[in-house]
Amino acid sequence: MHVFPPGNNRQARPLVGAITPKHVFNTAALLLALCLGVASPARASEQGALGLSMAVQAAMARSQALSAQDAAARSAREAAVAAGQRPDPVLRFSLNNLPIEGDNRFSISSERMTSKAVSLMQAFPAEGKRQARSQRFEREADVALATRAQRAASLRRDTAIAWFERQAQEQRVSLLRAQLTENRLQLQAAEAATRGALPAGASSPSVDWLTARDALAQTQQALLGAEAALDNARQALARWTGTPLGQPLGEAPALRSLAFSATGFAPHLQQHPDLALFSARLSAAEADAELARQDRQPDWSGELAFVHRRPGFDNMVSLAVSVPLQWDRAQRQDRLLAARLARVDELQAEREERSREVLAEAERWLAAWRGGLEQLALIDKERLPLARQRADLAQAAYRGGNARLGDVLAARRMALALEMERIEVQLSTARLWARLEYLLPEPADLSHSTAAAAPDTAAALTQKD
Repeated sequence: MHVFPPGNNRQARPLVGAITPKHVFNTAALLLALCLGVASPARASEQGALGLSMAVQAAMARSQALSAQDAAARSAREAAVAAGQRPDPVLRFSLNNLPIEGDNRFSISSERMTSKAVSLMQAFPAEGKRQARSQRFEREADVALATRAQRAASLRRDTAIAWFERQAQEQRVSLLRAQLTENRLQLQAAEAATRGALPAGASSPSVDWLTARDALAQTQQALLGAEAALDNARQALARWTGTPLGQPLGEAPALRSLAFSATGFAPHLQQHPDLALFSARLSAAEADAELARQDRQPDWSGELAFVHRRPGFDNMVSLAVSVPLQWDRAQRQDRLLAARLARVDELQAEREERSREVLAEAERWLAAWRGGLEQLALIDKERLPLARQRADLAQAAYRGGNARLGDVLAARRMALALEMERIEVQLSTARLWARLEYLLPEPADLSHSTAAAAPDTAAALTQKD
């Protein structure tokens, strides 16, 4: 039994060997069901599949930005040890009162005033000042580690977003390829119906054929754009992970669970990496201020000299103490201390402002994430079943001769648009989920320490020397 195209010409028969409308409708129904189910990500082969957690771990292992901050922390820790030591003593050799005129000029043994001396000088900065200098570099190491934690959180977030964007592009391409196959079958059916309805030797395109041909071209154009976007998405993910472009993706994580979704973000505010970095910078500024306060007390130095004179004259020993005179401390040391304290006030104000911004931003993301989940639930529960029903009714009407092929294509275009809309809603929700899920640093980032590298570095330098 054949299903004829709409019209009153019931004597028309499809050409022998041509694709009949019945075959097209059966195939189209199957393809439509597949299209409407693409929004749920297909289960990738678990062998070699790149899951989200694997992608994040690969990005963390590949990142050179984190290694740079590790090196910066090691550098500051090494400098902290050196800053806490006393300055090196100074050994000085001198020739005093050498005559340059007369019969004894340039003679070191003729003039009784000429002497040779060797002296040892040592500066003695206060213990508090040396501790302040060391603490300043320790706080700089803390800034490097806080920067590392911030970059690690950003790296996890950006990698996750790139993973979700590639997944969304693959879903779009799958939808359009299935739609393209269906459009080709409909075009062939329209051609078969047109040939069967025309007298022998006549050729004239029907409205259905033109409609099917235009739908095919539109889908081809959309597919070209989607495939180009998919290539870009694969490149973007590989930039973070270094994995092959063609490696399949694993299953997406559930978007309905977040660590602080029930309590809100306010209790976790102080753990935010930006605020942790501000706190580290504030501590460094306070260490600078303490160092400026210690510099208001001058360092003193001592010198011990042994003076050797010509034979017949006694050798001598000299002892000297030097202390800098702070003639204008109110305009120099006190001004520097005031500048450092003003920097502390600046960072405190910026940190407070950033706290308010972070809290409002996180709460806004939480609200948008919950709204995205509700939209996805509505699409799956209400709109997708209605789209299926609309497409089925249009197809049944076309079979009964009460609708044109354009009506069927329009219903399926609406279904395809709904699927594209669902992919976009899911992607925007996934982006919000990634921002919230990787908003806070992991415990490994907070406890990351490079202090153990200091002895190794010092030993390596000693061996090299």
